[in-house]
Amino acid sequence: MPLFTFRHSLLLLLCAVLVGCEGAPPSDQVFQGKTMGTVWRVTASGLSPEQAKQLPRLIQQRLDADDQELSTWKKDSWLTRFNQNPSLEPQPISDNVATIISSALYVGRMTEGAMDITVGPLVNLWGFGPRAIPTHTPSVSQISAARDKVGLQHLTLSDTVSGNTLRKDIPDLYVDLSTVGEGFAADHLARLMEEQGVRNYLVSVGGALISRGQHQQGQPWRVAVQKPTDKFNQAQVIVDLQGHGISTSGDYRNYYELEGKRISHIIDPSTGQPIEHHLVSATVIATTALEADAWDTGLMVLGTEKAKALANKLHLAVYLITKQGDNFVGWASPTFKTFLVNDPEK
Repeated sequence: MPLFTFRHSLLLLLCAVLVGCEGAPPSDQVFQGKTMGTVWRVTASGLSPEQAKQLPRLIQQRLDADDQELSTWKKDSWLTRFNQNPSLEPQPISDNVATIISSALYVGRMTEGAMDITVGPLVNLWGFGPRAIPTHTPSVSQISAARDKVGLQHLTLSDTVSGNTLRKDIPDLYVDLSTVGEGFAADHLARLMEEQGVRNYLVSVGGALISRGQHQQGQPWRVAVQKPTDKFNQAQVIVDLQGHGISTSGDYRNYYELEGKRISHIIDPSTGQPIEHHLVSATVIATTALEADAWDTGLMVLGTEKAKALANKLHLAVYLITKQGDNFVGWASPTFKTFLVNDPEK
């Protein structure tokens, strides 16, 4: 899944409706625009005229700055320069990069590598990056060669006296932050709201959201997790975010057919292959949208049973939708149930 004008620009556009606002009252003020291969939306209440005038410009400025730092599509971005630099020496990084990398490495460890921000070579090989969709299934040797360039063990984040640094131990390691980017951008906009004195808002970038306070009618912000279909928009469950972040990852909107086989955009780093299990959607609620965005991708790679076990072990707020025959079956972790407005199991 997926920040920034990235290899997942199509994924981000398609996944933008996986989690959607339940419907803000007309008296709330809504601002929206395009960024990083997807769309952003800010709904806020209680704004002063000056806040309403300034926010759209400030939002776009912040997102443009993030994109310039972290895009893999921009040739002059910090991330592109890091990826193209063959040096194995520690490179200085900003607080933004350190925050994203730290979260990604933690979730990567907890999922035993299922969430891997270095998986780009495999994603590109299967045609979900800048490269075109392959005309034939990649060979075992091609997959093996790509896997040799993948692995979180090749990336080291350090906090030194002079600042944060990031080091790679193979020259052609390729870091792609699109799997955590929407969440980071949503959190960054939430911080902007706080800086501008906005206390009641719902922010979304692509499929990642975070909220604070209440909407104009004095009710909490609620969002819906969509049923896993690209034919219509219908809520599977509705949650009260309670000031948390939420993100959904799914494999039913971004795929193609190759040699009679359905190819998912979600790649398992351990095999180098697209996932083939029956988990079609993973939604996570966490303290930040960044955390939620990191976990949903890792859980999608793990599959239903492993995802359930990890959610229960770590007390994660997780909602999974699994395809069983012609039906879709939902499962909510005990922690996730505390956010539910409607519980379809009751």
